[in-house]
Amino acid sequence: MVIRATKSRRTAFFLTCDIVLFSLSIYFAFLLRFSGEIPDIFVDGMIYSGIVLVSLKIFLMWLFRLYKVPWRFFGLNEARKIFSVTTVSALLFFALFSFYEDFFNPFPRSVIIIDAIISALMVGSLRILKRVFLDFKKDKGGEPCVIIGSTSKTLQVLKGLKSGYADYYVSGIVDGRKDVVGTYCDGYLVGDKSELKHYITDGVKTAIIALKLAPNELKELYDELDEIGFKDIKIFSLLDGKKEGIADISIEDLLARKPKDLDSKVVENFIGGKVVMVTGAGGTIGSEICKQCLKFGCKSLIMVEHSEYNLYQINEATKSDPRNHLVMLNITHTKEFDDIFAKFRPEIVIHAAAYKHVPLCEFNPISAVQNNIFGTKNVIDLSKKYGVKRVVLISTDKAVRPTNIMGTTKRVCELYSLNSNETGKTEIVAVRFGNVLGSSGSVIPKFKAQIAANEPLSVTHPDITRYFMLVSEACQLVLQAASIAEGGELFVLNMGEPVKIADLAARMLKLSGKEELGIKFVGLRPGEKLYEELLIDENDVATKFESIFVTKSGSYDLDLLKSQIANLAGTSDEKSIEEKLKLIVPEFNHALNKE
Repeated sequence: MVIRATKSRRTAFFLTCDIVLFSLSIYFAFLLRFSGEIPDIFVDGMIYSGIVLVSLKIFLMWLFRLYKVPWRFFGLNEARKIFSVTTVSALLFFALFSFYEDFFNPFPRSVIIIDAIISALMVGSLRILKRVFLDFKKDKGGEPCVIIGSTSKTLQVLKGLKSGYADYYVSGIVDGRKDVVGTYCDGYLVGDKSELKHYITDGVKTAIIALKLAPNELKELYDELDEIGFKDIKIFSLLDGKKEGIADISIEDLLARKPKDLDSKVVENFIGGKVVMVTGAGGTIGSEICKQCLKFGCKSLIMVEHSEYNLYQINEATKSDPRNHLVMLNITHTKEFDDIFAKFRPEIVIHAAAYKHVPLCEFNPISAVQNNIFGTKNVIDLSKKYGVKRVVLISTDKAVRPTNIMGTTKRVCELYSLNSNETGKTEIVAVRFGNVLGSSGSVIPKFKAQIAANEPLSVTHPDITRYFMLVSEACQLVLQAASIAEGGELFVLNMGEPVKIADLAARMLKLSGKEELGIKFVGLRPGEKLYEELLIDENDVATKFESIFVTKSGSYDLDLLKSQIANLAGTSDEKSIEEKLKLIVPEFNHALNKE
C-alpha cells in the first residue's frame, strides 16, 4: 500500500508540473515570437493552441510511460522519449492546424517549433534536477570506498551509490591500465592502482571491484587488496543470476576455475534432439546435468530420482519444462526400472545416482553396496537390453586407491561399467572428478552453516586437501567427455591444484568478517583420506580438450565380476562386505581412522 501511494504521488506531481510547464512553454514561445509583447489578436489562438498542445503532450507522455519512471532512474533513454513526445506533438498539431486553420487563426506557425524546443528543455530539466543535485552534492554519508577499475560497471556503481543503493561514498577510482590512468570517469580523476596504500592511510577500508576478471585474476586482486589492508572487499556482479549489484566476494568466486576449453557446440551436437535419462536427477550433479541437457536441446528428459522432494525441486528449477518426465523410483528396483526403460527408450543415460557421503557409507556399508553397486549394475544391464547408444557413469576421485567403503563401491562401478562396454552398440564410459563447489553435504555449505551459527569451523586435519570445481563447469566437461567417447574410456577431469581445507576455512572466516570464531581440528573421520588422487600423470592420455584426460582402468573378467557382485548380495555382515570388496578391489586399504 505504501509503495502504491508513493507511485500515485509521484505521478500526480509530475503530471501537475508537466501541465504547468507545457502551458508556460506555449506562453514563452509566443513571447519570443513577438519579442516580448503578444498582440491581442493572437491571444485566442494562443489559448486554443495551448489547450490542444498540452493535451497532446500529456497523452504522449503517458503513452511513452514516462510517468512510471522514478527520478533516480531518469537517463538518456527517457530524455530521448521526451524529445520524441515534443516532436510528435508538434507534427500532430501541425496536421490539425492544416485541416482546421480557421479555428486557430491568426496563428504564427513558427511558434510550433519554438514551443517544441522550450517544452523539451523545461520538462527534461525538471526531471534531471534531482539527478544533478545528487551528482554534485558533497555530503559524506556512509563509509568511504575506492572503486577498482574504470569501466562501464564503474558508471553503474556510481549511479547506484548516488541513488542510495548502498551506504558508501566514493573517495576515488583507480585502475592498473596505463592508458586509463589520468582520464576522468564521471567526474573522478582515475588514479594508478599503486595509490591504493594512500587510501588505507586516509582511513578508506572498503574496495569495490568493478572489473570483469577471470577467477584466478580475481583471486590475485583479492589477495593484493587484502595484503594492502582493505577489510571490506566487494565486487559488482550478477546477484542471483538476474541483476547486477554490489555483493560480497564469495568463496566460490575465489575457487572457481573457468576452464578455457568448454565447448558448447560439441555438447549441443551430442545432446541435441536425443532422449536422455538422468539417474539421481535431483542431486547436486544430476540436477545440473538435467539443466544442461535441457539447455543443449534434448528431445525429452527422463528424470529418475528416489527422493520426492529432490524430484520436485529439479522440476521447479527447470520451470516444469514440457520435455521433463518425472520418475520417482529407486534404481535398485529392477522390475520397475525395466518398465521405465521399456516406456521411454532412452538414447543416452547419465548415471549420477549414488550415495557419496564417506562417513555415512562407512556407517551403512550394506546400503552403500546396494545403492551404488547394484544400482549401477541395473543401469548398465538395462541400457544394454534396450539398446541405449551411450551410458555415462559419474565417478569420483575417491575411487582411486580407495580407503573407504564409498570409494571402493564406486571403483567396482567403474570396473563393471567399463568391462561391460559394447563398442558400436552400447558404449559405456566413466568420468572421474573431485568435489564440486557447494554440493550438498560438502565442506563449504557446512562451513557456511557454522559461520551463521557463530561456531568455530570444524576441520578434520591441518594438512587435509581436496580438489574443487564449479558444478556447472564439471557437468559440461562430463558431457563434453561423453561426446568424444568411443566406449570403454575412463575420463579424468583436470581439477587444477588441490586446496588445503584449513586455508579454505581461514579464507571463509575472513570473507565473513568472523575470524574470531577460529578453526577446530577434530581428527580424520572413518574412511577419510588426507589427500585425494585423480591419477592425472605422465601415463594419462590427453584429449583434444586440455581439461579432459583418459586414464587406463584395467580389464577385469566380466563373468568373474558378476559372480563376485552376486556374492555381495547375500552378505549381511559388515566385516564380510569389506573382505568381499577387497577381493574385487585389492588396492582397497580401509582407513578406519579410529582414535
